[in-house]
Amino acid sequence: MTISRKIWARTADGKAIYRYTLTNNSGASVVLSNYGAAIVAVNVPDKSGKLGDVVLGYGKAESYFHDGPCFGKCPGRYANRIAGGRFALDGKIYELPVNNGPNHLHGGPEGFQNQVWESRKRKGAVEFKYVAEDGEMGYPGRLVVVAHYEWSEDNVLSLTFSAKSDKATVINLTNHAYFNLEGRGSVLGHRLRLNASEYLPTDDTLIPLGESEPVAGTPMDFLTPKRLGRDIRKDFPALRYGKGYDACWLVDGYMPGQLQEAALLTAPRSGRTLKVFTTQPGVQVYTGNWLSGCPKGKRGRIYHDYDGVAIECQHYPDSPNHPDYPPVVLRPGKTFHEAIVFAFGVE
Repeated sequence: MTISRKIWARTADGKAIYRYTLTNNSGASVVLSNYGAAIVAVNVPDKSGKLGDVVLGYGKAESYFHDGPCFGKCPGRYANRIAGGRFALDGKIYELPVNNGPNHLHGGPEGFQNQVWESRKRKGAVEFKYVAEDGEMGYPGRLVVVAHYEWSEDNVLSLTFSAKSDKATVINLTNHAYFNLEGRGSVLGHRLRLNASEYLPTDDTLIPLGESEPVAGTPMDFLTPKRLGRDIRKDFPALRYGKGYDACWLVDGYMPGQLQEAALLTAPRSGRTLKVFTTQPGVQVYTGNWLSGCPKGKRGRIYHDYDGVAIECQHYPDSPNHPDYPPVVLRPGKTFHEAIVFAFGVE
């Protein structure tokens, strides 16, 4: 395993943006950046052994600055949506910036995905750290977050989050990489299996209505593998609201701290596969429904809607306003600790 680092760009105030490349003995590699603790590229073999990049991204570091799709980055302090940009904690109401219709999304406009993180190489790993000050984007508590990435000899990318706060706060962390296992074109021909018997219905602003519902008999059923595009045009609320899939499924068998398989994504032409494991209770699947018009991609590529799929393992949207959902409150003296594992292969 080799890990190299080079300066990619600098921010307007002079902060260095680095690219880290982790390459295993087979030549497969992962490229990471300390801007948003991002996954910039993943180069893995297809069924004929040819390496290809399976993660959407940009050619220029500056294109990652405040980009709409949040390519490959780690949003926070609270990934996904909080209704109306407000929540109550220990009897106090907190007001957050509204940046997605009437709601707060991904920690706000200056969320973790739009910050330069501290970074360092570790043995076989790269680690990013960000300190969010008390009151940043309206959240309570000085929060110290670490995102730890490891790349294995068998093409497994492991991401572990840990965080501590000096005040009670809420937290939800994920990675927002978009995958295309063919390396180009639409992902609607990819096949997806989700280890999820239930999903969260939402209103038309993608805020959960409350209780989960069974996927059986609906276009939300991925218990057996099916093409992402098979049902995406059906007249169903969750598909109308998002112009495609943009919903949270409940991982079957969830137990805090225990890795469970959440998803299996396969590509018919390349034969590449991606298994996703997580300790988190939910998986938000977003089929890149609004990618058109985003900055130019690597090698000048123009992205279109449905050119990538994000498989975001996380806690449920709007959990701070749903006390019956798995808890997202982090208190002083406690450590937030969650993991997401992306295992690449071929079939």
